[in-house]
Amino acid sequence: MRQTRIFVDMTLECGQELPLSGSAANHVQRVLRLRAGASLVLFNGHGGEYSATLLRADRDATVVRVGEHHAGDRESPLQLTLVQGVSRGERMDTIVQKATELGVTRIQPVLTEFSVVKLDAEAAAKKRTHWRAIAIGACEQCGRNRVPEIAAPMDYATALADTASQPGLRLLLAPDASQSLVTAAQGTALTLLIGPEGGLSEREVRLAERVGYMGCRVGPRVLRTETAPLAALALLQGLLGDLR
Repeated sequence: MRQTRIFVDMTLECGQELPLSGSAANHVQRVLRLRAGASLVLFNGHGGEYSATLLRADRDATVVRVGEHHAGDRESPLQLTLVQGVSRGERMDTIVQKATELGVTRIQPVLTEFSVVKLDAEAAAKKRTHWRAIAIGACEQCGRNRVPEIAAPMDYATALADTASQPGLRLLLAPDASQSLVTAAQGTALTLLIGPEGGLSEREVRLAERVGYMGCRVGPRVLRTETAPLAALALLQGLLGDLR
């Protein structure tokens, strides 16, 4: 039987009685409509999870008792960073959600020449909070106990410079690349770069190649920006990770 999993952004200890607030309380009371006595699983992103029992769920408070800690994170053996061109609305939400389910370690949103979405500092901060909430929800659903890092949206050049200093293989998904992702993929640390709806400009492709990104393709068809990362991540997990 599937258990209800709730992310709690605080320290958890066996035996404590913990009031839930915000989205966690809303999810328990209004979405799931749980009653006192219901069993839950809590996790805080620091490793493992805790069994818990709902003690109270009414208009005044939502309170749980934290039970035993259980080790296990269900994390991929791969360190996967997705550098994703920011796309509009639900497309980006879908990418964050499904990439989390597929075991991505870090998502770095980037603003490119052909990005339809334009973000000032305030809007970028709101988007980051929104995307992190989506990643948390995906972790609750899929069983992950560690929430992937959702980095602040960056301009393209800054993001490339940042990832160029990280270890591992860097791959640029391009439909006209001479080699396939299957033949290019190797190692356990990989960074995957994917453009937005309009793709990457020639200048942006050359810049990525100069800092060590290797062009590769996924099949003979041109994939949409929300399809490409999911197909590529699933392939990488099947080839090198834990989708076996």
